[in-house]
Amino acid sequence: MNAPDKIAFLPDIQSQVDRRDLWIDAVGITGLRYPITLRTGDRVVPTIATLTMTVVLSADTKGTHMSRFVELLEANTQALDQKGFKAILFDMLERLEARSGAIEMRFPYFVKKTAPISGVQSQLDYEVCWRGSVFDEGRYSFWMHVTVPATSLCPCSKEISAYGAHNQRSHISIDAELAGEMAIEELIAIAERSASCEVYGVLKRQDEKYVTECAYDNPKFVEDLVRDVALALMQEPQVAAYVVEAENFESIHNHSAIARIARPGRSVRQTHWGNRLDPHPRIS
Repeated sequence: MNAPDKIAFLPDIQSQVDRRDLWIDAVGITGLRYPITLRTGDRVVPTIATLTMTVVLSADTKGTHMSRFVELLEANTQALDQKGFKAILFDMLERLEARSGAIEMRFPYFVKKTAPISGVQSQLDYEVCWRGSVFDEGRYSFWMHVTVPATSLCPCSKEISAYGAHNQRSHISIDAELAGEMAIEELIAIAERSASCEVYGVLKRQDEKYVTECAYDNPKFVEDLVRDVALALMQEPQVAAYVVEAENFESIHNHSAIARIARPGRSVRQTHWGNRLDPHPRIS
């Protein structure tokens, strides 16, 4: 038998029957870095995404075909919006012959910001994640996550001090289950409006004066941050459920202050702080 004949008869081990009668919640690949072009709102943005792609494996199937996950990305040459992300997920299920599965795509996202007084422009980075799941009954769920840096100033410090007040950099994280299209910038703006003040990549002296005084005039506890974000999300008709977290990196303590408000939908299985949402669907 020559080499071409051997290749023609290579066995497909993954497709063999498994008799241990144990279905697998999630099997696939993780930590895959891949160049992605995003279309969000009016912007088309190149970035590098880190992906986790999994499917549920039936009890009688030995294994999944790992190479098909990467082949799926190679086949997609269009700028990816939220509808396209959904289409890729359903294409994944068809290629892997699975009824349910999930894709998590994390990526840095840069927004050009304009300093409030000088008008100097600079890029600021945000952490973003798109997470799509298809459940056994065919229901699709899409969550978008943003982590937004901001400034918070302590109301108590301002009230009890003869002059000055301690402030700190904060991270405001929003996980939102979306019932319709929503631009990344919209979630970012909700977080920034709820802080004592925004942060910027470049500030001149007149800008620094402005942001310092802006924060002083708008003091916020960590509790205020999550409540104000939650109230804003409740006004958004495309937000079906949400988890809001804030962490203040305290300037007068060697620890952080944290707060969370969660109004989860059916697709969230909450565990503990730092493990916000479980992207993997379960079969009932």
